[in-house]
Amino acid sequence: MIDLAFSILAADFANLGEDIATAERAGGTVCHVDVMDGHFVPNITFGPPVVAAVRRCTNLPLDVHLMIEDPDRYIPDFAKAGADWIIVHQEVCRHLHRTLSQIREHGMQPAVVINPATPVETLIEVLPMVHHVLVMTVNPGFGGQSFIPRCVEKVRHLASLREEMNLNFRIEVDGGIAVDTVGEVVRAGADLLVAGSAIFAGPGNQEQTARNAEEFLRVARSAGEILV
Repeated sequence: MIDLAFSILAADFANLGEDIATAERAGGTVCHVDVMDGHFVPNITFGPPVVAAVRRCTNLPLDVHLMIEDPDRYIPDFAKAGADWIIVHQEVCRHLHRTLSQIREHGMQPAVVINPATPVETLIEVLPMVHHVLVMTVNPGFGGQSFIPRCVEKVRHLASLREEMNLNFRIEVDGGIAVDTVGEVVRAGADLLVAGSAIFAGPGNQEQTARNAEEFLRVARSAGEILV
């Protein structure tokens, strides 16, 4: 199953509900929300009130990526706001197992993310407990960055570990994922694809946004069929 997790970071905030509805109609199956605190990453974006507003716009799973220094403090708030999946960074969690357990205790699916410089091996002990692993294919903090090709090997490594350990976690990628890069990450083993700039075409351009999503999924699923 190949899923498009459209990132609202690239949407038109003045017409967020309409952009979400367009991406969903065009085949998007997950709504990805990037939460940044201006400390762990050099940008500030959304908090629980925006997640609550997005929750009212869609019934799709809300995939909330916490790019923040103290995720444990805010897990209850995001659960109350309606998040379905919470992704935390290995790099900031002193007690990663405890944090992932807390996410599950609040009724959400736990997930973990690693930056481009973080080895996959740091996750081996928690792989049995996560819904998905997110591999950042750019350094986090801003949308519209260029894809880092070296990160594809991490996706391949995770896919190999998933098979060796007889697990079923999903592999997500985020950063520079577009029609020219999505095939490569899908062939490496990714099945949750975060895309923002490649999908949302700007204010008032819903038709192009829909075409972008449809073409993105066509390319991704074609690459996935090669693996079957």
